[in-house]
Amino acid sequence: MIETGIMPVTFDGKLVIAISSRALFNLSDSHRVYLEEGLEAFQDYQVQHEDDLLEPGDAFPLVQKLLAINDLEKGKGRVEVILLSRNSSDTGLRVFNSIAHYGLPITRAAFASGESPHRYVSAFGAHLFLSTDPGDVQQVLEAGYAAATILSGGQCQRPDGILRIAFDGDAVLFSDESEQIFQNAGLEAFTENERQSARKPMDGGPFKPFLAALHQLQNSFPVEECPIRTALVTARGAPAHERVVRTLRDWDIRLDESLFLGGLSKGEFLRAFGADVFFDDQQGHCESAAEHVAAGHVPHGISNKKKDAPPV
Repeated sequence: MIETGIMPVTFDGKLVIAISSRALFNLSDSHRVYLEEGLEAFQDYQVQHEDDLLEPGDAFPLVQKLLAINDLEKGKGRVEVILLSRNSSDTGLRVFNSIAHYGLPITRAAFASGESPHRYVSAFGAHLFLSTDPGDVQQVLEAGYAAATILSGGQCQRPDGILRIAFDGDAVLFSDESEQIFQNAGLEAFTENERQSARKPMDGGPFKPFLAALHQLQNSFPVEECPIRTALVTARGAPAHERVVRTLRDWDIRLDESLFLGGLSKGEFLRAFGADVFFDDQQGHCESAAEHVAAGHVPHGISNKKKDAPPV
């Protein structure tokens, strides 16, 4: 029985990340059993192999770096990672055994027994959900939370322990209003709109609250000791850059680096930045970036409604 008079646990002031078990660990073997033989066979397989350690998944290095912030004096207890899984608590023992083996301080989880666990993102107040299931990611985005589908690909980690997160702009940090103009009316109309609207801040996209939470965490460290660096990596160029600068100024949010590439491919620039992860709304950009760094596809905005849309 829970004692009365004890203050409830709160995540206020924390950066909260929710992650699926398949993003954290390589569960390709058990997932293949599920697809080929069904749920009961999957459950039997997980129980039979619950003492077999899982290999790290595509988001594992990112989670390690996030949780390492808690080891720093000014970052102590500031990051919470929560497991959201389609496993049951019974079949999820294999996942928690692997979490313990790798020494990850993950203590909270929601096991949904075959159902999508996306509804617990809001219950935990998570700033970001990472998964390998596009359907779950889409539902979290529609509920108003940042989410991305992690793609298999390269890992580009620098040995300095700094967590580096890169974002696309339109339809990720910002709304896709300007992107819609580009897709429907072309580059010239887009450029003219951004020139005329340079002093009008853009509305926030699905990742604005996550960026704001990151910024709050960064502000708890002296600039020269901050373990997090952020970057905007966008296909925009001058004069469309001005509206971005003024929007971030209006939000009172700092980005450490801003790359206005004017349509150049982003991969080499992400590698030069040393991104631990890059979030973009366009599948093609994510697949290209994944050759160099971990990438998260954000299925939001017009580019994910018009499959035949040209790249921007």
